[in-house]
Amino acid sequence: MSLSTRPYLQEISLTPPAEEEQSYPFSIPAISKLRSLKFHQDVTFFVGENGSGKSTLLEAIALAMGYGVEGGTRNMVHIQTADTISNLHQFLKLKKGFRGARDGYFLRAESFYNVATYMDSVDYLAGYGNKSLHQRSHGEAFMALLTNKFRGQGLYLLDEPEAALSPSRQLAALAAIDLLVQAESQFIIATHSPILLAYPKSKIVMFDSDGLSEVEYEETEHFYITRDFLNNYQRRVEELLKDDE
Repeated sequence: MSLSTRPYLQEISLTPPAEEEQSYPFSIPAISKLRSLKFHQDVTFFVGENGSGKSTLLEAIALAMGYGVEGGTRNMVHIQTADTISNLHQFLKLKKGFRGARDGYFLRAESFYNVATYMDSVDYLAGYGNKSLHQRSHGEAFMALLTNKFRGQGLYLLDEPEAALSPSRQLAALAAIDLLVQAESQFIIATHSPILLAYPKSKIVMFDSDGLSEVEYEETEHFYITRDFLNNYQRRVEELLKDDE
């Protein structure tokens, strides 16, 4: 039986400079308290409220690995439409596995439009199902990534991929992710999706004011708020929309 080549990225460590501790992004509690973080060989999820630092850290990991801030492959590092990069990546140390990934991609939902525009401009669509990403819905474009562009034996960094996906497409994405995991791939995903978070071969890392902590699926706010709402949706809606008079 052959040994697994994963995780391709085993661990990160951070030593923030003293002079930067009060400035962004080190002013974010989860970032300021981060010293080291180990990754699951299959899937590691980052969860937390907006502004908790999960996307900021994922971006820093991507930049430290040689990706561009807009996302895409390493060949697209020159694409940048706004100067929004934090300096966090400069202080990250990466501990990699004994064998590198053969494939890789950094997806940012908010800048995927710019990546699609670039792919059209260079007329390279073979990895995207030979069809312009702009001729697909946002969800169809993301599924084209999962099923055409991602080849396996890869390290894939995904920032809020559910932004493009209906619930049924999230279920399809979950199945596609599992096929890629079976093909020796590793994922690090920042998400709010209770559907994606249900993936069993994973580690869930919570970002909050106390720092970073590993939690179980049913301990996440995403799970219990969604379950409570679906089980009591009429009462919850009435409570939210009630007249205060």
